[in-house]
Amino acid sequence: MKAMILASLGFATIAVPTVAEAQRWTPIAQRQGQLQQRIDQGIRSGALNRREAGRLQSELRGLSQLEYRYRRSGGGLSVSERNDLDRRYAMLSRQVRFEKNDRNYRR
Repeated sequence: MKAMILASLGFATIAVPTVAEAQRWTPIAQRQGQLQQRIDQGIRSGALNRREAGRLQSELRGLSQLEYRYRRSGGGLSVSERNDLDRRYAMLSRQVRFEKNDRNYRR
């Protein structure tokens, strides 16, 4: 009996970090929305010129299309597909940050 209790406690301690990791991951739809808001804000403030904004929005559309293709091919996202999308969204986020701060204003 004690062995079963100890085994279940061991399982619970293993499961806790997994739940915490899942809570840190930002859903793809939320990341898309956040990036679109940052691009829109950059356009309004003048931190992004027309060419920069167009290129960033094109990249964002491309990621959305890639996610759609991934979801259609296997009925959902595999771990490797999710990791690939995470990496690509992180790169796009860095591009948005760079373009907004490169002092290439349209004025």
